[in-house]
Amino acid sequence: MREIALDTETTGLDPAAGHRIIEIGCVELQNRFPTGAAFQRYVRPEREIPEDAARIHGITAEMLAGKPLFADIAGDLLEFLGDSAIVAHNASFDIGFVNAELERAGRAPIDAARAVDTVAIARRKFPGAPAGLDALCKRFGVDNSMRERHGALLDAELLSEVYVALVGGRQASLSLARNAAAAAGAAGPAARPGRAPRICGPTAAELAAHAAFIDKLENPVWRW
Repeated sequence: MREIALDTETTGLDPAAGHRIIEIGCVELQNRFPTGAAFQRYVRPEREIPEDAARIHGITAEMLAGKPLFADIAGDLLEFLGDSAIVAHNASFDIGFVNAELERAGRAPIDAARAVDTVAIARRKFPGAPAGLDALCKRFGVDNSMRERHGALLDAELLSEVYVALVGGRQASLSLARNAAAAAGAAGPAARPGRAPRICGPTAAELAAHAAFIDKLENPVWRW
């Protein structure tokens, strides 16, 4: 089972108002284990970055000078995403921005049904409790001490750990998916060698010893 934790940094809150993506970060999970594969790009938004947004993520227009446009990285992003489920914290925000950029680039949008929203999961599991990424990191003991500012790749990495904790850890389906992949000869982190069956019955010598012991019993109840 392949999933992608995704996060974006933007110039504002609403793509319909002309706000744009300036950074996108993705982390690959295979059977809820990070594979080490990641995707991160800074993107030139072709508009100013308001000061209130820059205070959150620390990204300025000067830092993005010479960076590619979203249209230039769209193909690489879609290739990395493949047809995997997309895990996002407040998924409607990130998927909405990605789809707005894809539309500008003349590409098909991502189906919203692919999104797994960790905010929604957290609110179902912990009603009334804070559901922000920092709050969930604290709840699950995920180290976010390096998160002085928001960053798409860092937040995607933190999100991947929070998501695994939210859905109950890494032993999904008792690891049957990994074992099936190993039996089929799959390569990569999902493949594990099978274990030889254990012989748990008594040996011939043990059966003979048991029979000899039974014969020595006087008037056992099963002979009445």
